Amino acid sequence: MSEIVLEVDNLQVEFTSDDKTVKAVDGISFRLHRGETLGIVGESGSGKSVTSLAVMGLIPNPGRISGGEIWFSPQGNGKPINLVSLPATEIQLYRGGDIAMIFQEPMSSLNPVFDIGFQLTEAILRHQNISPSEAKRKAIALLQEVKLLPSDEQIQQHYLNFAARQNEFKLAELVEQHKEMILKRYPHQLSGGQLQRVMIAMAISCNPSVLIADEPTTALDVTVQATIMELMGELQQSRNMAMIFITHDLGLISEIADQVAVMYKGKIVECGPVEQVFNCPRHPYTKGLVACRPRLERRPRILLTVSDYMNTEETSDGQIVITSKTPIEAPEVNPEELTQRWNQLSQTQPLLEVRDLYVGFPIQGLLARFTDTRETSTTLFNPAGYHMVIKGVSFQVYPGETLGLVGESGCGKTTLGRTLLRLVEPISGQIIFAGQDIRNLEGKALQQLRRKMQIIFQNPFASLNPRIKVGEAVMEPLLIHSVGSTKQQRRELAAGLLERVGLGADAMKRYPHQFSGGQRQRICIARALALNPQFIICDESVSSLDVSVQAQVLNLLKELQSDFQLTYIFISHDLSVVKFMSDRILVMNQGQIVEQGTAESIYREPKEEYTQKLIAAIPTGSIERKRRRNSVL
Repeated sequence: MSEIVLEVDNLQVEFTSDDKTVKAVDGISFRLHRGETLGIVGESGSGKSVTSLAVMGLIPNPGRISGGEIWFSPQGNGKPINLVSLPATEIQLYRGGDIAMIFQEPMSSLNPVFDIGFQLTEAILRHQNISPSEAKRKAIALLQEVKLLPSDEQIQQHYLNFAARQNEFKLAELVEQHKEMILKRYPHQLSGGQLQRVMIAMAISCNPSVLIADEPTTALDVTVQATIMELMGELQQSRNMAMIFITHDLGLISEIADQVAVMYKGKIVECGPVEQVFNCPRHPYTKGLVACRPRLERRPRILLTVSDYMNTEETSDGQIVITSKTPIEAPEVNPEELTQRWNQLSQTQPLLEVRDLYVGFPIQGLLARFTDTRETSTTLFNPAGYHMVIKGVSFQVYPGETLGLVGESGCGKTTLGRTLLRLVEPISGQIIFAGQDIRNLEGKALQQLRRKMQIIFQNPFASLNPRIKVGEAVMEPLLIHSVGSTKQQRRELAAGLLERVGLGADAMKRYPHQFSGGQRQRICIARALALNPQFIICDESVSSLDVSVQAQVLNLLKELQSDFQLTYIFISHDLSVVKFMSDRILVMNQGQIVEQGTAESIYREPKEEYTQKLIAAIPTGSIERKRRRNSVL
C-alpha cells in the first residue's frame, strides 16, 4: 500500500445561526493514499462539499471546524501537517498548490469579467516563481493537456487549406493566433464541458498531491462526462495524484473510485472498496442510491427512490434514527403493452408536425471566413453567412405521446425546443400545431398559442425570480392570460397546483432560495401547468438534480401526463432517462436527426455509431458495461 497523503480524523463542521447550530459534518474519518481515488457520494445536503471545503480551509462564515484533525503529508516531506491548526496565511501555501480543487459549477467559479487566459496564468503565477510569458506558455500547454486546445500539429493541419487559399496569413501566424484566441475567450463563450476542462487545467497547474473534484461532471452530457472522467483518470496516473471525487451518482463513482464513502446527514454511513459497496450495499440509504437511477435494460412503471428503502425519525436531541424497509418492486412495462400503446398513438392526427425546419444564427467578421456556412450562402467567405444549428429537421408528435430528444450539448436540442415555441425564429420550414402553421402567428394570436404550449427549463435556480414569492411566480401566467376573475381565484388555482406537485399551499409565501433544487423544479412544473396546456417541452429538466430527486421528478411528470393528458417533448443528453420517459426517441447530432424509433428499438438495436456512443457512455458500474464503453470511446 502506498503512503497516506491525507488523513481526516473525526472531522466536525458546524454552521451557527441566531437560533440553532447545524452539524454539516458530524465526526467523519477516512484515509487517502497517494495515487488512490476516494469517492464520496450522497445527496445534496449530506456534507460532501463541506468536507472538501474543510480540507481546503474554505469553510464560509458562519461555519467553522468545531472538532477533528486533517493531516496532510506534502510530497518529499515525511512530516504530516495538521491543516486545521494552521492560520489562514499558512494554509494558503498549500491551497491551490499541493491541494487543488475543481469546483462544482465552473461558470460560477470563473470570474465573468476576466478572460480564461488571465485567470489561468494568475493561478500559475500565484504558486510558481516564473515570468508572465512563461506562465502564458504553460497555460497553453495545460489547455492542450486537458484537450481543450488541439496540439500544434493538429492546428496546422486544420489551417493548411485555408492558408493556401487565402495567401494572406502565414501558417505559423495562424497557429499562434489560434492558441491566443482560446486564452482571450471569456467564460460565457465556452460550453460546460470546455469550462470544466479550464478548471481542471487550473487545478493541475501546480502539480498537486491531492486533487478534489466536487461534482465535476454534474449536468454535463454523458459523452462529455465520459471524456472528462477518462481525462481525469489519465492525469491522475501520469501525475500519481491522490483524488477525492465527489458526486451524488453511485453509478458514476463506481467507474472511477478505488474506495467509496457514502454520506448522509453529515455522517459516513457506509465505506469500503467500490466493488463491495456498489455490488453488495449494506446500508438502506446506499441501496436507495443504487436503485433510483433509470436502467437501460429495464422498463419499470415508476422509479424507486431512497424513501422506498428507509424511514427516518428525528429524536428529541436532534439525532436521526434510520430504519430499513423492504421496497415494493415497481412492475415492469411489458413489450406487448408498449406496442399496443404506440399503435394507438400513431393512429391519431399529430398534435405537432415539423417539416424541413432550418434555424441559424448570423456569423459576422473574420470568423465567417473560416466557418462552413449553409449551401445557400453565396460564398465560403460571405461575411453575412449563417451558422446553421438546425438543418432540415422533420418529425411528428402525437397527442399523449412523450417524444424523447437526445444528443450532446451543441447538437441543437434546446434551440429546436425554443424554436417550436417561437422563442427563436426559424429561417425556413413549417411548425404545424393542432393543424395551424404557427410561423405565421403574431401578437395576440401568438400569445394565445402559448397558453397551449409551455416549457420547463433546465435550471430551476435561474428559472424563478428570486425577488418574488413562489405564489406570485405561479400566479404570474394566470394574470398575464387573464385566467381567474379575482386575485383570490388565482391564489386558489396556484395553491391547488402546488398541492398537486407535492409542495403544499404554504409554499406560496416563501421565496425560491428557501427551497431545494428538486422543490424548485416542482414549482417550475406547477407554473407550466397553470394555463392547462396541451403540450410541454421538458428541456433538460432533471439533469442538474440528484439522482434520488431526479427519480421523484420523473415519476411526477409521468403521473401528471396521465392525469392531464399531456403531450411531452423530453429533451436530455442522458439516454437512460429519455428511455424511461419516452414512447419514441429522436437522436440529434450536429443539427440533424440521425436516428429515430421506439425507445426500446433505439436501445436494443441502435443503427448509428453516434447512438451507440451515447449508450456506451452511460455509467452503470457493471464490468461488462465498462468494457463496452471503453471499446467505443
